[in-house]
Amino acid sequence: MQVLIVHAHPETQSFATSLAQTAITTLTDNGHDVALSDLYQMSWNPVASAADFHDRADSNYMNYALEQRHNWNANTLSDDITLEVNKLLAADLVILNFPLYWFSAPAIMKGWIDRVLISGVVYGGKRIYERGGLAGKRALITCTLGGRQDMFGAGSIHGSLHDLLKHLIQGTLGYAGMTVLEPFFGFHVPYISDADRQQMLADYRARLNGIMDEDGLSMPDLSKFDSTFRPLQD
Repeated sequence: MQVLIVHAHPETQSFATSLAQTAITTLTDNGHDVALSDLYQMSWNPVASAADFHDRADSNYMNYALEQRHNWNANTLSDDITLEVNKLLAADLVILNFPLYWFSAPAIMKGWIDRVLISGVVYGGKRIYERGGLAGKRALITCTLGGRQDMFGAGSIHGSLHDLLKHLIQGTLGYAGMTVLEPFFGFHVPYISDADRQQMLADYRARLNGIMDEDGLSMPDLSKFDSTFRPLQD
């Protein structure tokens, strides 16, 4: 199996980094090939702009999605994007590894998504959900938080983490066709004991050992919608 880990944390000694390294070691020991995109170490540019294109389909007005399609087909995307797209397309499992910032992923992770999940390859037109360009691949969100576990969920102060991260779980990974697995959350990380952090790493290793046997989260079923994506009438 080919694995791509996209890691976004500026501190090399962070627990999020420990999770990424645990994933690399565990998956490699299980015989899988693992590629790492460490976005801060790469000085990844998160800003989608005209500089991403060496050629332009329309030099007067930039539609970013249409330029992605044109430049992919013409092999004129910027080199950094092309490298990451090829890693993504080669992967059977993609792990997004990051700390929760303001109920979301860090800007550098969002910028990787914006620039790498290109139109015409990953999605486009009716190529969404089970018809998406990344259908057949698995995705796992691995996320660290300062908050306690009891602060999230039904009736809690913050609500469900699945709801908070719906833009990633469904709106990005599921939309692109991936089988999205139950996220792995590391709660209250800066404030727990080292023994508790070590137990969390052990739990993560156990989870990764069986990652290919897991079922995905529920996503919209296109068979229940018509050709214009309106719900079919019973």
